[in-house]
Amino acid sequence: MSEPLVLGIESSCDETGVGIVRGRTLLTNTVSSSMDEHVRFGGVVPEVASRAHVQAIGPAIASACDQAGIELSDLDAISVTAGPGLSGALMVGVGAAKGLAAALNLPLYGVNHLAAHVAVDLIAEDIDGLTTPTIALLVSGGHTEILRIGDVLDDIELIGATIDDAAGEAFDKTARLLGLNYPGGPNISKAALGQLDGTGIPGDRKAVKFPRGLAKKQDLRDPERRFNFSFSGLKTAALREVTKAETLGTDLRVADIAAGFEDAVVDVLVTKTLLAAADTGIDHVVLGGGVAANSHLREVLGARCAEAGVRLRVPPLNLCTDNGAMVAALGAELVRRGIGPSDLSFAAVSSLDVDHVLV
Repeated sequence: MSEPLVLGIESSCDETGVGIVRGRTLLTNTVSSSMDEHVRFGGVVPEVASRAHVQAIGPAIASACDQAGIELSDLDAISVTAGPGLSGALMVGVGAAKGLAAALNLPLYGVNHLAAHVAVDLIAEDIDGLTTPTIALLVSGGHTEILRIGDVLDDIELIGATIDDAAGEAFDKTARLLGLNYPGGPNISKAALGQLDGTGIPGDRKAVKFPRGLAKKQDLRDPERRFNFSFSGLKTAALREVTKAETLGTDLRVADIAAGFEDAVVDVLVTKTLLAAADTGIDHVVLGGGVAANSHLREVLGARCAEAGVRLRVPPLNLCTDNGAMVAALGAELVRRGIGPSDLSFAAVSSLDVDHVLV
């Protein structure tokens, strides 16, 4: 089937996404976010996210069908994120997808969230398909991984990952230390640009010397550490600066700490991604995940990729963050290649390995 009509459901974290594609053409991408409900907690609360998915999933599916101008009975298949992600949140999406598949007698594909982030370029309107092989840098509140992609369905290798917090999670926790609201990433970026203290003067990225986790020469020579990330030391360094200022009664410019912190995160992400590209001989990098919205990351990664002769691909930002379109795109590619669906007995897997594209 060259042009399958597929509905995709994404519910791995705090966004309920429903996308519909026909082959490699995106018809609609509907996202309902519960982000505002997590602000007072300073981060995503799994139980709150799960309840929000329950409330949003039905209306989101109906809205997506209306926008695409189709009926559920027109669908050829359904795909859903089976993992990785928050267990309760995943179960809402998987349960909804199973109910639809059973009621409509349609094949159901339980797919990998990380592979879907890469597969989204199959349907992006600003590019002609997915470029492979590629190195993928996926950075969000729940994930920080470097992947080697030979084929989005059957040749994905995890090269490096965080050993503690994801980059987005580190942004959120450090933002709380600095008295900034959730989500931390956007607010730290604003603070770094001097947009939150009324001055409009960007912070000094060198005012505070932040550590680069697992990026010392001995780390980069160690195969076990070369491509992995650690952001816990950055949070400790930020806390130390705040505590020192409070103890000594000195003025603390949040913009300086935010700028230095942001630069440290970006430096390590970019350095290790380009090391992966060099070691594998791959001259193409794709950036995905919610932290792809960070302008400093895009700027630094773009400049250093250009210096290294590596082509950088950043999908449109609405397709970088969690969404149902990427899940539908991966499902449609599975159908298009004649790969059989999942068994309806499959479960949501919060720690699903990246090389398990289909469960």
